[in-house]
Amino acid sequence: MINEKVIIAGFGGQGVMLMGQLLSYAATAKELNTLWFPSYGPETRGGTANCSVTISESLVNSPVISTPDSIIIMNKPSLEKFQPKLKKGGNLFLNTTLVKDVEIRDDVNVYEINANTIAKKLGNIKVANMVVLGAYLAVTKVFTEEEVLNILKQKFTGDKAKLIEINRAALEAGRLAV
Repeated sequence: MINEKVIIAGFGGQGVMLMGQLLSYAATAKELNTLWFPSYGPETRGGTANCSVTISESLVNSPVISTPDSIIIMNKPSLEKFQPKLKKGGNLFLNTTLVKDVEIRDDVNVYEINANTIAKKLGNIKVANMVVLGAYLAVTKVFTEEEVLNILKQKFTGDKAKLIEINRAALEAGRLAV
């Protein structure tokens, strides 16, 4: 039975909300119950941003995730805030380009992804979020890359359609990183 609770966190402008939306839309496309709950800091770009996503075959009755199954961490302040909440045996996905010299719990599964560096090699730093999302998909198997790409194709139309290929490459690079 699918019942995944994930918190995604980082600076504003890192694509945290897009990752959460893609997971939530993919759940809806598979006729699963889902809830995406965004939270923004007072600043827009550069401030903190996080979202909670619940994906379940059963009804979702609260947007609050007190003990997530997985956390995706894009920066150091987010690790400090959300690592204590991660359930024992949960999955911790770290953007190690921005999260260095930190203490990591030894009772969780840690996946280190040098997301910004990988994104730069692909030609666009802005796809670092998709690199980490690709790693998350590879480990959790909640959705396939193709299912998430289908949602991305629906969201990225017109001028943004040209970004689909680099996002596909970023998802794949994230999968290969883990």
